[in-house]
Amino acid sequence: MKGGAGQRIESLSGDIDRLLLASFLACGAEFLSGGDLSASVNVSRTTVWKRIEALREHGFVFESVPSRGYRLISIPDFLHPAAVAAGMSTRRLGGVMVTFTETGSTNAVASRLGEEGAAEGTIVLAESQVQGKGRLGRIWISPAGANLYCSVLLRPPILPSNAPQLTFVSAVAVARAIKCCSALTPVIKWPNDILINGNKVAGLLNEMTAETDRVATVVLGIGVNLNMAREQFPDDLRHPASSLFLESGIRVDRIAFTRNLLEALDELYDCYLAGGYPAIRDEWLSYCGVIGKRVCVSDTSTSERVGVARGIDESGALLLELPDGAVERIFAGDVRLSNASGH
Repeated sequence: MKGGAGQRIESLSGDIDRLLLASFLACGAEFLSGGDLSASVNVSRTTVWKRIEALREHGFVFESVPSRGYRLISIPDFLHPAAVAAGMSTRRLGGVMVTFTETGSTNAVASRLGEEGAAEGTIVLAESQVQGKGRLGRIWISPAGANLYCSVLLRPPILPSNAPQLTFVSAVAVARAIKCCSALTPVIKWPNDILINGNKVAGLLNEMTAETDRVATVVLGIGVNLNMAREQFPDDLRHPASSLFLESGIRVDRIAFTRNLLEALDELYDCYLAGGYPAIRDEWLSYCGVIGKRVCVSDTSTSERVGVARGIDESGALLLELPDGAVERIFAGDVRLSNASGH
């Protein structure tokens, strides 16, 4: 399958590179002998040597000393699927992980893989996108080597009407990863933006294929601005945008962040399948920055609604209390805090 103009690198659960890197990461700065690596991965010493040489070609730095073996010195700032998956603790996600140096859209690739029968939990990553998808048909700016562009293929046994609930699963996973990998405080803005200090640092775009009474696939698209510099943002953005680096002054380890995000998403998806929407909804509300506040909601028709955000319902719609006391369910739109006086 052709996934885009860039190189495709794939890692499968249990493949040699993934197991080798997991062994190196587990031992820290210690040397591992060729014999030990051969036994742990269950391949020949020659195969171990060949795979280490192949990883070196991708920028991994190893030290090799006769009679002592190998040790891992550094990992490149590249979302190599074996490096992301090495040591990752997940139940459902990441059995297949694919990284493109460049592609059109990770969501488009994941959707195509889903049509071809790819397993649930397949992960598509990209170093850059030339047709990154944002919400409401917008473009997601995707410079190379700076951020996280990720799509996750799911096959949930749920009704199509419940599929929007998975947006809240991925939003909480991103918020958890930001808290874990930085000192920043994420705020979720309904329906699918993550803010730091009022600036957007992440967005979500979920796409579904379904029949009348069942979901075939859901692709969770996740874009997080990790190390993007100020000059990489376009001048015509509709809303203030930033990156974790710009907000904290500290560069983010992209591999560690991706691993944390996928582990959080795996746990939350498992909880969702086991216990339904309520637990996810409660955690989402704990991160939400607009509940109980006066907001203005605008949609693609340029109409606006002003009221107090009272929560979200079981479908994920925003419950907006209007000035006359009526409560309206809002299914799509941009939300911002209103400067008008409340009631």
